[in-house]
Formats: sequence, structure tokens, C-alpha cells
Amino acid sequence: MNILIDIGHPGHVHLLHGVAEEMKERGHKVFYSVREIPVAKRLMEYYGMTPWVDLGGKKDSLWGKAETVISQDMQLLRFVRHNHIDLGLSSGIVLSHVSKLTSMKAFMFDDDDDAAEPLIVKYGHPLTDVVFTPDCIHRKARHALYYAGTHELAYLHPKRFTPNPLVLQHAGLQEGVRFFIMRFVALKGHHDVGQQGLTLEQKEALVNLLKPHGRVIITSERAIEPEFEEYRLPVPPEEIHSLMAYSSMFLGDSQTMTSEAAVLGVPAMKCNTFAGRLSVPNMLEQKYGLCYAYQPSQFEEMYRHIEQLLARKPEELKNEWQGKRQRMLKDMIDPTEFFVDYIENIKKR
Repeated sequence: MNILIDIGHPGHVHLLHGVAEEMKERGHKVFYSVREIPVAKRLMEYYGMTPWVDLGGKKDSLWGKAETVISQDMQLLRFVRHNHIDLGLSSGIVLSHVSKLTSMKAFMFDDDDDAAEPLIVKYGHPLTDVVFTPDCIHRKARHALYYAGTHELAYLHPKRFTPNPLVLQHAGLQEGVRFFIMRFVALKGHHDVGQQGLTLEQKEALVNLLKPHGRVIITSERAIEPEFEEYRLPVPPEEIHSLMAYSSMFLGDSQTMTSEAAVLGVPAMKCNTFAGRLSVPNMLEQKYGLCYAYQPSQFEEMYRHIEQLLARKPEELKNEWQGKRQRMLKDMIDPTEFFVDYIENIKKR
């Protein structure tokens, strides 16, 4: 089977590299396409997801995004026909469009609620053959395929991931020393229009709160503010999950990295206007107590909660969260195994 994996975000590389590797091991031929995203390309090189078709840059405005989608539709339509692609895998809508003009099937991996992504629901889901969906989400799409897990577990499940202790050395940290990871995002996705995260003042308040308790490390989707340059992430992006696994706490306005910290058993605090509105983080918070989400207007409440956690003994906190993680893992599957088994048996359906 000829398979095309379309990458539109660095997180998609993490999500699908395990699927790509297993499908290649089973004798299938895997092709790749990607936007002009340096971090995504670096990760693809790291995981051996090469060569790829470069689909160019992304635009911020909704009209610009629509133009980009049309251009990428045409590029991938030609590529799919030329390479006789049987199956397309992505977390975006372009392959869904192409599938309707070719014999290729399109499978989408989507962990957002319908209400949070109306354009995907209207222009992507109806054209997709399968929408892989965490079972805490309820979809309108009749062809949603539900599984007990999250996107993050596809690459951070214990079967898939073991943190590398050398990351501490690479980051200039000593084992047992407390440190905190913060992540700030750009909120430029089509579903991010009108949404807000942490303000500069709030970021500074959190850094000042954390500093007396350990080292602060910041990773940012956009250019890092000059005020935070000294806290810049000291390791390459392919080592971030190992570093996170050894961290004492995660804070930020990132959806994905909050959930990544949660499934690794690291206390995670998120502040943005998506708080309380998305099923996956709500499940990780309300059912397992692994992360907490606050609206920007609730910043003071979040600040006090962080103070309470910082006042506790680090080892006690770590053991409590690892216990929560084990309860979560008992209820979840290895999503990558589920994806691969379904894809492998597609010819039988």
C-alpha cells in the first residue's frame, strides 16, 4: 500500500511518526508532505520521515488560509495521482479534499471538539473516510472511529516512550534538582481566532513565582520575548518530552503541551480562553486530576493554586501525580497500535 502522511504542525510529527515506522516495517511505502515549518522539518529528519514534498508557508488570516488550502489541494492532487497513493493520513483537511478527486482514502486524526473547529467540521469531516477520535469526544460525523486514549498517548504511552536521562546533562541540570517548563503559543490557527492566552505581565508573574523554587525553562511558538531570553529551552525540540518527564511542573497557554505533561504524570497548569471547553483536557482534569485549566480572568486563582503545589514536598507531589497517571493508563490503550491495526486491515473492510 502507498501511504501519504501530511504534516501541518510539529505535533503531527510526534503523533504519526510511530505509525509511519510500523507501516514501513510491514512492507508499505510511505510518502510525506509538510509545510514550511522549520521545527516540523527538523523533527521529521530526526525520525527519518524523509524525503518530503514541501507545500510552502502558512498564512495567518482566514482568507490567506483558504488560499493556502486551495494551493495545497492542487499540489497534493498531482502528487497523489502521480504516486498512486492508496491512503492519506493527516490532522488537516487537504487530504480529505484530494480523496474526493482520486481513489485515495483519507483518514483524519482529530482530538478537538466539533464546537471548537467549525471549519474542519464543515469542510473536512464530511469528506474524510475515517475520523480517529478520542472517546471522550462526541462527533456529528457518522464515520468517527472512537478509541480510549489521546493523541499524546500515541507517542508518550510507556510502550512508545522512555525518557532519556541524558537530557538533564544536555540541559545543564543535575538529577533531583527542581525545574519547571513553561510554553507560550502563538494562537494563530483557524480555530484560535479571538482566543487569548497569557499576557506578558502574567508570564512575568509566573516566572517570578517559580524562580525561588528552581530553574525556569521556557519554550515559545513565536519569537521569545527579550525578558525571557535567559530562560530559553536549552535542548533541541526532539528532547523536549524527555526533559518534560523529569520536570517538576508545566505551566503555559499551550493545549498540546499541557496534555503531554498530564499523560507523563507531571502537574500541569494551563491558562487560556479554551479552558473548560475541550473534552480531552477536561477528561484529564476532571476524571484523573492530572492537569488544571483556567480562563485568563481566573489568573489569580491559578496563581494561588501553583503556590499551594510549590509549598508541597517535591517527591510527595511527584508520587501523587504518577499514581494518577497509572490510573489513567489502566483505562487507556496504545493509540498507535490501534491506528496501525486498523490501517493494516483496511483491505479486508
